[in-house]
Parts: sequence; structure tokens; C-alpha cells
Amino acid sequence: MKAIVSVIGKDKSGIIAKVSTALAEKNVNIEDISQTIVQGNFTMIMMCDLGENISVAELAGVLDKTGKEAGVIIRVQHEDIFNAMHTL
Repeated sequence: MKAIVSVIGKDKSGIIAKVSTALAEKNVNIEDISQTIVQGNFTMIMMCDLGENISVAELAGVLDKTGKEAGVIIRVQHEDIFNAMHTL
């Protein structure tokens, strides 16, 4: 199963490390990643393969805690929902 993970917040060191570590601990593979900083605001979007290791809801709970620790907002969406929202 694939999911889209988005991370938004004020830029500071360690955000990518904290998020990628949390994903690795749950055996979630990052297949694609894009990140940028705009006027001090950090944004990152990742396509992740959850495999059969963890559900989207479970991962959202894990990353919500990680986001609070890192001072960012992290959202997780199933790939199908993300695609449906962006289809005309």
C-alpha cells in the first residue's frame, strides 16, 4: 500500500532526519521525495510504500507524535485518496 506523507513547518535542522527515522523504524520505504524551503517555511512531500507493515491510520499516529516533537505538521493520506482529490 502506498501513502503520501506531507510535512509543513518552520525550517530548522533535523526535520528530515526525524521523519525518515520514524518511517525506517516502521519499515516504511520512501520511494520519492521532494522538499523545499520558502521564506523560512519547510515543506516536504514523500511517496511511501507501507507494504503490509503498518496501516495508514497507524502511520498517521506515529508521525503525528514525530511532528509534535519536531515542531511540524505531518499528514498521511492513502495514495488513492490523494489521487482522487487531485483528479479533474
